[in-house]
Amino acid sequence: MQIYDKKIKKFYYNWLLISFFMIFTMVIIGGLTRLTNSGLSITEWELFAGILPPLNVDKWNKYFLLYQEIPQYSQINYNMSLKEFKIIFYWEYVHRALGRVIGLFFLLPLIYFHFSKSIEKKYLKKCYLPLFLIIIQGIIGWYMVKSGLVNKITVSHYRLSLHLSLAFIIISIIFWNLLNIKEKTCINFFTIKKYNYIFYFLIFLIFLQIIFGAFVSGLDAGQIYQTWPLMNYSYFPDDVAINEVQNLFDFDNHGLIQFYHRNIAYLIFFYWLIIGFFIFKKNMSNLVKPFYLVSLFLVFQIFLGIITLISSLNIYLALAHQIFSLLLILSVLNLYYRHIN
Repeated sequence: MQIYDKKIKKFYYNWLLISFFMIFTMVIIGGLTRLTNSGLSITEWELFAGILPPLNVDKWNKYFLLYQEIPQYSQINYNMSLKEFKIIFYWEYVHRALGRVIGLFFLLPLIYFHFSKSIEKKYLKKCYLPLFLIIIQGIIGWYMVKSGLVNKITVSHYRLSLHLSLAFIIISIIFWNLLNIKEKTCINFFTIKKYNYIFYFLIFLIFLQIIFGAFVSGLDAGQIYQTWPLMNYSYFPDDVAINEVQNLFDFDNHGLIQFYHRNIAYLIFFYWLIIGFFIFKKNMSNLVKPFYLVSLFLVFQIFLGIITLISSLNIYLALAHQIFSLLLILSVLNLYYRHIN
């Protein structure tokens, strides 16, 4: 990788690395914001006015009164005190504040690199897409919150899945750039190499699972069928006629969404066994260590999914489940990178 100065290269790498960990932290805080039902506590976007939290009683009362106007308060939290409101407010506030910090932290050094021409254009261009997606992510975040302010007590699970998926895409792109710097190369994700389709399908399945995981979270679909391996006493959910084709596409049905989330996990596991057999059969020695790492994360992620379900959605287990989904996709990207490098 041709970066003109060693100090600039180190600065460039550290900038991306810090951005990576900031976004990783953002995913964790976002998960906690969702799990604590804090996401609707701030009912206005306030891109600039909301930089500082409320600093006096009048400001706190203003935000609390705004919250009292939405259905989530009138239908669920009508007994909430101002002290309790402050807790959920701060989760959403920190989530938004960190989003602003990430945006500025990614933008300002990128402006420097662009005008100083200290990094070749072909490498610098790989940072424009994450910046664009970070900006879009902020807009989608508000688009998601908006869906829960009128006639609903939660945000749209479709918009939640879009918000979460985009976060995973952004961090994946930055992770890929970090791998390129570390390996002193500039490999494109879509580099043509034999057997790529095997890994593409795995990545597709994991992202599909992330989407359905967001559906489960957004609908609180884990609140029903808290048994495993069966859904109560059946393999299929008993609240949907699974034999009727139109019902198979009812992505608002809690039982069906949980059914899909379970079974995509099984599909990923068995497909991973096939990949493992393929790697060892073809003697791909450079993929053995990455394979074991993915295996570790995959098995633990499935275990976390099961115990999260049967624990009645313990908040810490649910958060760990989300974190390991991110670790899993990153480890798979690392495996794929080793394959094409």
